[in-house]
Amino acid sequence: MKTLSLLCLMFFFPSTCDSKFTFPLKIYTGNFNSSVDIDFSSLEKNESSSTNELSLATDPSGKVNFLQMVNNLQGDSGRGYYIEMLLGTPSQTMNILVDTGSSNFAVAGAPDPYITHFFNSKLSSSYHSSGMEVSVRYTQGNWVGKLGTDIVAIPKGPNGTITINVATILQSENFFLPRVNWQGILGLAYKTLARPDSSVEPFFDSLVRQTGIPDMFSLQMCGAGLSASSTSDPLGGGLVMGGIEPTLYKGSIWYTPIKEEWYYQVEVLKLEVGGQNLNLDCQEYNTDKAIVDSGTTLLRLPHNVFNAVVDAIIATSLIQQFSSGFWTGTTLACWTKGETQWSIFPKISIYLRGMNASQSFRITIMPQLYIQLVADVDNSLECYRFGIASSTSGLVIGATVMEGFYVTFDRAQKKVGFAVSTCAEKSGSPLSEIGGPFLASDVSSNCAKTPAIQEPVLWIISYALMGLCAFILIILVILLLVPCRHGDDAGGGVTDESSLIHHRFK
Repeated sequence: MKTLSLLCLMFFFPSTCDSKFTFPLKIYTGNFNSSVDIDFSSLEKNESSSTNELSLATDPSGKVNFLQMVNNLQGDSGRGYYIEMLLGTPSQTMNILVDTGSSNFAVAGAPDPYITHFFNSKLSSSYHSSGMEVSVRYTQGNWVGKLGTDIVAIPKGPNGTITINVATILQSENFFLPRVNWQGILGLAYKTLARPDSSVEPFFDSLVRQTGIPDMFSLQMCGAGLSASSTSDPLGGGLVMGGIEPTLYKGSIWYTPIKEEWYYQVEVLKLEVGGQNLNLDCQEYNTDKAIVDSGTTLLRLPHNVFNAVVDAIIATSLIQQFSSGFWTGTTLACWTKGETQWSIFPKISIYLRGMNASQSFRITIMPQLYIQLVADVDNSLECYRFGIASSTSGLVIGATVMEGFYVTFDRAQKKVGFAVSTCAEKSGSPLSEIGGPFLASDVSSNCAKTPAIQEPVLWIISYALMGLCAFILIILVILLLVPCRHGDDAGGGVTDESSLIHHRFK
């Protein structure tokens, strides 16, 4: 991390009582990267018990050992969670970022300043190139590469090898970042998001088809409340492929339906800050979508929702004059070690639609999840960033929230589940909660807006419009070039020259 200058400020804040509170708050000015939203039975609350068939889902072919997958992830929210994979013949070991917000499996196929090694497809006898170029753009970063196929094995995953589509990344921008320890990305979303089109079968679809494991996976991300940059040993978690591992969560799993199978789109009914409803129209939470995305570091909120949350946090907490740069991500807040005032910040709750439209449940995160430790400075200060950001592309339940929960992606039943994670605690105190069921009668029957037109459809529309424009241009050019006769000027013609500007569309 670049050397950053510290501006230490002391704030005194009056409480609602006669006494005053003094907080040793400092502001760290600088930039930092963030990586690369009734019949209660139908709410689908699953108790953690040996009689829970779903919780103990197994693969009849014997290819799945859930306990083997419990600690197969390393990393943290700031730099991403990754899993070790063996790619090619002979196998080349690669660390692959786990991303539920995209659908391509891609690995570095050329050197990059920020990675230690790359996949050399020329050394793999099982690699076959399709000769097709592919490019993918994310919220942060993008890459361009070549499509092909190869075999892959996961040391701490289902047994055996499978043949998968793989893109070798040849050029990238802001995709590989400083201090990351992964060399590729594993897109776990639906084929609709696959590039260049949905004919490219995503990794998990190939895994299910070739091994016969259940069409579901679950995630535990264990970086909650820990510093990413100051931890020498990588943090961890588990990607359980084919089912649910009961030892990774406490209490019950609460399910919300997948509204649209592209991203893992869900429906958010409302948000609360410190137990107070933001009183926004529920469609504002779902414009233009609300998704669960492990590849996004922060909790990202539509602009109006973000502003309402910040205002509510300021109003609810005892810090009335907190630097505006902290909320926008340009400054860090630093406290003397051991003096971080967690009690001044409120908890944040997200209400999700239950499996029955008349019901809901809430997932709640404590401030230790959204006020995130970034670095220790001079062994005397602890500096934090705000783990929530404004979004122009919908509400994204990213790692800020997911680190508090064991999240299940039941693709077969079209639902996403949340349970309190066993690793979401600090000093014995839980960092997350789940409550419910609640009536959803105070909101409309459907808060989610019609999903935005997906990119393959946009391409078709774009090409159709381009064709129409080209046809009109040809007619105009012909009209310009055909001699125009006006009485005695029969020999006259159009003399001005025209040129067409050609635009390259990706």
